[in-house]
Amino acid sequence: MERKRSDIIAEAIEGLIFDGSVADGDRLDETLLAEWFNVSRTPVREALHRLAASGLAEHIPRRGVFVRQPGPVELFEMFAVMAEMEAICARLAAQRISDAALEELRDANQRCLEAVEDNQPDAYYAENERFHAIIYRESGNGFLEQECARLHKRLQPFRRIQLRVRGRLRQSMAEHEAIVAALAEGRAEDAAAAIKGHVAVQGEKFHHLMASLRPAAGAQSPLPRRAQASEA
Repeated sequence: MERKRSDIIAEAIEGLIFDGSVADGDRLDETLLAEWFNVSRTPVREALHRLAASGLAEHIPRRGVFVRQPGPVELFEMFAVMAEMEAICARLAAQRISDAALEELRDANQRCLEAVEDNQPDAYYAENERFHAIIYRESGNGFLEQECARLHKRLQPFRRIQLRVRGRLRQSMAEHEAIVAALAEGRAEDAAAAIKGHVAVQGEKFHHLMASLRPAAGAQSPLPRRAQASEA
């Protein structure tokens, strides 16, 4: 399936934010970004909306859209809540999941494995999103599903970038296998514990995540300065 142009633009800007090429507080000019990416303003506007939804940018009325890097405490708290919410989903899904949904999970895992073997973290993440969405749905609680999807979207860029840590793809794959096994056998508490450990970013995992977000020394943005200049 062809990816939306706005998603490609959003991920390109995310990369610039994460490697320090675009600094916290820089203004992202919609018109100039459209010129730089050689697109209309519509996909750029959609990309900036996505960045704002994930917390990587902030729209200030009458001033524009500005880069906003969440601090370590905020990130830790969001991941802690996400882990607890997904644990509830897995606990409920272990009692309610259908055979068809288990096959969907196994198919998503197979595609994840192919991405691991090809060392394609972005392809892995796309199937990883599908994997988690199935579990949200199979909880049988529509409100919980919606809230998980909303927070998942907020954390999307951070969940994706931590997959680039060396060895993380295979570790994540093994965690997926443990989650599916617990769900298939109806072991609710094991499923909850497995997915909570999979999502949480405590200890070394959190250290790696924060290191990946640290600006690179001497990084220079490939964007024209006027497209990402801070306000005077």
